[in-house]
Amino acid sequence: MDFTVALAQIKPKLGCLDDNMALAEAAIEKGIAAGADLVVFPELALTGYFLKDLVPEVALRLDSPQIERLKKLSERISIAIGFVEVSADFRFFNSAVYLEDGEIRHVHRKVYLPTYGLFDEQRYMARGERFRAFDTRFGRIGMLICEDMWHLSAPYILAMDGAMTLICLSSSPGRGVTESEGLGSAAAWQKLTTTTAMFLNCRVFYCNRVGYEDGINFWGGSEAISPSGEMTDRGAILEEDFVLAKVDGGALRRERIFSPMMRDENLAITVKELKRIDREKDC
Repeated sequence: MDFTVALAQIKPKLGCLDDNMALAEAAIEKGIAAGADLVVFPELALTGYFLKDLVPEVALRLDSPQIERLKKLSERISIAIGFVEVSADFRFFNSAVYLEDGEIRHVHRKVYLPTYGLFDEQRYMARGERFRAFDTRFGRIGMLICEDMWHLSAPYILAMDGAMTLICLSSSPGRGVTESEGLGSAAAWQKLTTTTAMFLNCRVFYCNRVGYEDGINFWGGSEAISPSGEMTDRGAILEEDFVLAKVDGGALRRERIFSPMMRDENLAITVKELKRIDREKDC
Protein backbone atom coordinates (compact mmCIF):
# COMPACT_ATOMS: atom_id res chain seq x y z
CA MET A 1 0.00 0.00 0.00
CA ASP A 2 1.01 3.61 -0.56
CA PHE A 3 1.24 5.78 2.56
CA THR A 4 2.77 8.99 3.90
CA VAL A 5 5.24 9.13 6.77
CA ALA A 6 6.04 12.29 8.73
CA LEU A 7 9.48 12.63 10.33
CA ALA A 8 9.11 15.03 13.24
CA GLN A 9 12.59 16.55 13.55
CA ILE A 10 11.94 18.33 16.83
CA LYS A 11 14.03 20.05 19.51
CA PRO A 12 13.12 18.47 22.88
CA LYS A 13 13.84 20.24 26.15
CA LEU A 14 16.08 18.37 28.56
CA GLY A 15 14.07 16.83 31.39
CA CYS A 16 10.83 18.71 30.56
CA LEU A 17 8.19 16.01 30.10
CA ASP A 18 5.19 18.34 29.91
CA ASP A 19 6.80 20.66 27.36
CA ASN A 20 7.99 17.77 25.23
CA MET A 21 4.62 16.08 25.37
CA ALA A 22 3.02 19.29 24.11
CA LEU A 23 5.63 19.46 21.36
CA ALA A 24 4.86 15.88 20.35
CA GLU A 25 1.11 16.45 20.36
CA ALA A 26 1.52 19.52 18.15
CA ALA A 27 3.59 17.52 15.67
CA ILE A 28 1.05 14.69 15.69
CA GLU A 29 -1.78 17.12 14.95
CA LYS A 30 0.34 18.63 12.17
CA GLY A 31 0.85 15.19 10.69
CA ILE A 32 -2.87 14.44 10.83
CA ALA A 33 -3.68 17.77 9.15
CA ALA A 34 -1.13 17.03 6.41
CA GLY A 35 -2.67 13.64 5.70
CA ALA A 36 0.22 11.57 7.09
CA ASP A 37 -0.46 7.97 8.07
CA LEU A 38 2.56 7.53 10.37
CA VAL A 39 4.59 10.03 12.39
CA VAL A 40 8.09 9.16 13.65
CA PHE A 41 9.89 11.05 16.42
CA PRO A 42 13.55 11.00 17.53
CA GLU A 43 15.16 8.95 20.29
CA LEU A 44 14.12 10.14 23.78
CA ALA A 45 11.82 12.72 22.21
CA LEU A 46 9.76 13.04 25.40
CA THR A 47 12.73 13.69 27.69
CA GLY A 48 15.83 14.99 25.95
CA TYR A 49 19.04 12.99 25.66
CA PHE A 50 21.81 13.87 28.17
CA LEU A 51 19.63 13.10 31.19
CA LYS A 52 22.17 11.49 33.51
CA ASP A 53 20.73 11.62 37.07
CA LEU A 54 17.40 12.89 35.72
CA VAL A 55 16.58 9.46 34.29
CA PRO A 56 14.41 8.28 37.25
CA GLU A 57 12.59 11.63 37.35
CA VAL A 58 11.36 11.50 33.75
CA ALA A 59 10.82 7.75 33.32
CA LEU A 60 7.34 6.58 32.31
CA ARG A 61 5.48 3.32 32.82
CA LEU A 62 3.64 1.94 29.81
CA ASP A 63 0.36 2.73 31.57
CA SER A 64 1.32 6.34 32.36
CA PRO A 65 -1.08 9.18 31.44
CA GLN A 66 1.32 10.35 28.73
CA ILE A 67 1.37 6.97 27.00
CA GLU A 68 -2.39 6.68 27.40
CA ARG A 69 -2.73 10.06 25.66
CA LEU A 70 -0.52 8.87 22.80
CA LYS A 71 -2.59 5.69 22.52
CA LYS A 72 -5.69 7.82 22.05
CA LEU A 73 -3.99 9.94 19.38
CA SER A 74 -2.88 6.77 17.57
CA GLU A 75 -6.51 6.13 16.69
CA ARG A 76 -6.00 8.89 14.11
CA ILE A 77 -2.37 8.32 13.05
CA SER A 78 0.27 5.68 13.80
CA ILE A 79 3.08 6.91 16.09
CA ALA A 80 6.68 5.88 16.82
CA ILE A 81 8.27 7.85 19.66
CA GLY A 82 11.18 7.58 22.10
CA PHE A 83 11.08 7.93 25.89
CA VAL A 84 12.61 6.60 29.13
CA GLU A 85 10.68 3.53 30.27
CA VAL A 86 10.65 2.27 33.84
CA SER A 87 9.89 -1.40 34.38
CA ALA A 88 8.00 -2.97 37.29
CA ASP A 89 11.33 -3.85 38.94
CA PHE A 90 12.58 -0.24 38.60
CA ARG A 91 14.99 -0.69 35.74
CA PHE A 92 15.20 2.18 33.26
CA PHE A 93 15.37 1.70 29.50
CA ASN A 94 15.96 3.92 26.49
CA SER A 95 12.79 2.77 24.72
CA ALA A 96 10.75 3.38 21.60
CA VAL A 97 7.04 2.64 21.47
CA TYR A 98 4.94 2.08 18.37
CA LEU A 99 1.26 2.90 18.77
CA GLU A 100 -1.53 2.22 16.29
CA ASP A 101 -5.33 2.05 16.40
CA GLY A 102 -5.35 3.05 20.06
CA GLU A 103 -3.00 0.27 21.17
CA ILE A 104 0.69 -0.31 21.88
CA ARG A 105 1.84 -2.53 19.02
CA HIS A 106 5.47 -2.86 20.10
CA VAL A 107 8.09 -1.59 22.54
CA HIS A 108 11.78 -1.75 21.66
CA ARG A 109 14.36 -1.30 24.38
CA LYS A 110 17.72 -0.07 23.10
CA VAL A 111 20.19 -2.94 23.13
CA TYR A 112 23.48 -1.19 22.38
CA LEU A 113 24.10 1.59 24.90
CA PRO A 114 27.21 3.56 23.88
CA THR A 115 29.85 4.36 26.46
CA TYR A 116 32.49 6.00 24.27
CA GLY A 117 33.25 9.60 23.33
CA LEU A 118 30.36 11.82 24.41
CA PHE A 119 28.20 8.90 25.50
CA ASP A 120 27.63 7.25 28.88
CA GLU A 121 24.20 5.63 28.50
CA GLN A 122 24.97 2.32 30.18
CA ARG A 123 25.78 4.09 33.43
CA TYR A 124 22.18 5.25 33.77
CA MET A 125 20.07 2.72 31.87
CA ALA A 126 19.64 -1.02 31.43
CA ARG A 127 20.17 -2.77 28.10
CA GLY A 128 17.39 -4.27 26.05
CA GLU A 129 17.73 -7.95 25.21
CA ARG A 130 15.99 -8.58 21.91
CA PHE A 131 15.21 -7.41 18.38
CA ARG A 132 11.73 -8.27 17.12
CA ALA A 133 9.74 -7.30 14.04
CA PHE A 134 6.00 -6.70 14.42
CA ASP A 135 2.91 -6.36 12.27
CA THR A 136 1.32 -3.00 11.41
CA ARG A 137 -1.12 -1.72 8.82
CA PHE A 138 1.93 -0.82 6.69
CA GLY A 139 3.31 -4.35 6.79
CA ARG A 140 5.94 -5.81 9.09
CA ILE A 141 8.19 -3.24 10.79
CA GLY A 142 11.33 -3.31 12.93
CA MET A 143 12.50 -0.52 15.25
CA LEU A 144 16.05 0.43 16.18
CA ILE A 145 17.35 3.18 18.44
CA CYS A 146 20.41 5.06 17.21
CA GLU A 147 23.49 2.95 18.18
CA ASP A 148 21.55 -0.25 17.50
CA MET A 149 21.76 0.44 13.78
CA TRP A 150 25.56 0.57 13.82
CA HIS A 151 25.65 -3.15 14.72
CA LEU A 152 25.10 -5.09 11.50
CA SER A 153 23.36 -7.97 13.26
CA ALA A 154 20.51 -5.75 14.50
CA PRO A 155 18.91 -4.71 11.18
CA TYR A 156 19.77 -8.15 9.77
CA ILE A 157 17.84 -9.91 12.54
CA LEU A 158 14.84 -7.66 11.96
CA ALA A 159 14.94 -8.31 8.22
CA MET A 160 15.15 -12.07 8.84
CA ASP A 161 12.14 -11.66 11.14
CA GLY A 162 10.20 -10.31 8.18
CA ALA A 163 10.59 -6.54 8.58
CA MET A 164 10.07 -4.71 5.29
CA THR A 165 10.46 -1.30 6.95
CA LEU A 166 13.06 -0.22 9.50
CA ILE A 167 12.41 2.77 11.74
CA CYS A 168 15.46 4.26 13.45
CA LEU A 169 14.92 6.85 16.18
CA SER A 170 18.08 8.84 16.81
CA SER A 171 19.72 11.54 18.94
CA SER A 172 22.96 11.88 17.01
CA PRO A 173 25.27 14.76 17.99
CA GLY A 174 27.14 16.65 15.29
CA ARG A 175 30.75 15.47 15.21
CA GLY A 176 33.67 15.73 12.81
CA VAL A 177 34.14 17.44 9.46
CA THR A 178 34.46 15.74 6.06
CA GLU A 179 36.91 16.71 3.32
CA SER A 180 34.11 18.66 1.66
CA GLU A 181 33.61 20.54 4.95
CA GLY A 182 30.33 18.78 5.65
CA LEU A 183 29.38 17.32 9.01
CA GLY A 184 31.12 13.98 9.58
CA SER A 185 28.33 12.37 11.59
CA ALA A 186 25.78 13.34 8.93
CA ALA A 187 27.86 11.79 6.15
CA ALA A 188 28.36 8.60 8.17
CA TRP A 189 24.65 8.18 8.92
CA GLN A 190 23.69 8.85 5.31
CA LYS A 191 25.99 6.06 4.16
CA LEU A 192 24.62 3.72 6.82
CA THR A 193 20.93 4.26 6.07
CA THR A 194 21.29 3.90 2.31
CA THR A 195 23.54 0.84 2.57
CA THR A 196 21.21 -0.87 5.05
CA ALA A 197 18.18 -0.28 2.82
CA MET A 198 20.02 -1.53 -0.26
CA PHE A 199 21.42 -4.73 1.26
CA LEU A 200 18.20 -5.68 3.05
CA ASN A 201 15.79 -4.52 0.30
CA CYS A 202 13.79 -2.58 2.87
CA ARG A 203 12.57 0.93 3.54
CA VAL A 204 14.41 2.96 6.18
CA PHE A 205 12.88 5.88 8.06
CA TYR A 206 15.52 7.72 10.10
CA CYS A 207 14.44 10.49 12.49
CA ASN A 208 17.09 12.54 14.26
CA ARG A 209 16.58 15.45 16.63
CA VAL A 210 18.06 18.96 16.64
CA GLY A 211 18.95 21.52 19.30
CA TYR A 212 21.63 21.87 21.99
CA GLU A 213 22.20 20.17 25.34
CA ASP A 214 25.18 21.00 27.54
CA GLY A 215 26.82 22.75 24.58
CA ILE A 216 26.46 19.72 22.30
CA ASN A 217 24.38 20.08 19.14
CA PHE A 218 22.21 17.53 17.36
CA TRP A 219 22.26 17.78 13.59
CA GLY A 220 18.87 16.55 12.33
CA GLY A 221 18.99 15.41 8.70
CA SER A 222 16.08 12.96 9.12
CA GLU A 223 15.46 10.97 5.95
CA ALA A 224 13.37 8.41 4.13
CA ILE A 225 15.24 5.77 2.11
CA SER A 226 13.66 3.56 -0.54
CA PRO A 227 14.35 -0.22 -0.76
CA SER A 228 16.84 0.47 -3.55
CA GLY A 229 18.95 2.61 -1.21
CA GLU A 230 17.81 5.89 -2.74
CA MET A 231 17.23 8.84 -0.44
CA THR A 232 13.78 10.17 -1.32
CA ASP A 233 13.31 12.86 1.35
CA ARG A 234 15.67 14.55 3.82
CA GLY A 235 15.25 17.09 6.61
CA ALA A 236 17.25 20.24 7.21
CA ILE A 237 20.64 20.16 8.92
CA LEU A 238 20.77 21.78 12.38
CA GLU A 239 17.21 23.12 12.15
CA GLU A 240 13.79 21.90 13.21
CA ASP A 241 11.88 20.36 10.33
CA PHE A 242 8.82 18.29 9.51
CA VAL A 243 9.50 15.94 6.64
CA LEU A 244 6.59 14.44 4.73
CA ALA A 245 7.63 11.42 2.65
CA LYS A 246 5.21 9.70 0.28
CA VAL A 247 5.93 5.98 0.19
CA ASP A 248 5.35 4.03 -3.00
CA GLY A 249 4.13 0.65 -1.80
CA GLY A 250 4.99 -0.99 -5.13
CA ALA A 251 8.67 0.02 -4.91
CA LEU A 252 9.38 -2.71 -2.36
CA ARG A 253 7.88 -5.42 -4.59
CA ARG A 254 9.78 -4.16 -7.65
CA GLU A 255 13.10 -4.00 -5.81
CA ARG A 256 12.76 -7.49 -4.33
CA ILE A 257 12.01 -8.90 -7.78
CA PHE A 258 14.88 -7.01 -9.42
CA SER A 259 17.39 -7.69 -6.64
CA PRO A 260 16.25 -10.81 -4.72
CA MET A 261 18.93 -10.78 -2.03
CA MET A 262 16.45 -11.40 0.77
CA ARG A 263 14.95 -14.33 -1.14
CA ASP A 264 18.38 -15.92 -1.53
CA GLU A 265 19.60 -15.25 2.01
CA ASN A 266 20.44 -18.56 3.71
CA LEU A 267 19.58 -18.16 7.35
CA ALA A 268 20.48 -21.77 8.16
CA ILE A 269 24.09 -21.21 7.07
CA THR A 270 24.28 -17.99 9.06
CA VAL A 271 23.00 -19.67 12.23
CA LYS A 272 25.29 -22.69 11.76
CA GLU A 273 28.41 -20.57 11.30
CA LEU A 274 27.59 -18.25 14.18
CA LYS A 275 27.16 -21.27 16.46
CA ARG A 276 30.53 -22.59 15.26
CA ILE A 277 32.22 -19.25 15.96
CA ASP A 278 30.63 -19.12 19.42
CA ARG A 279 31.86 -22.66 20.23
CA GLU A 280 35.37 -21.88 19.05
CA LYS A 281 35.52 -18.72 21.13
CA ASP A 282 34.73 -20.81 24.23
CA CYS A 283 37.65 -23.15 23.56
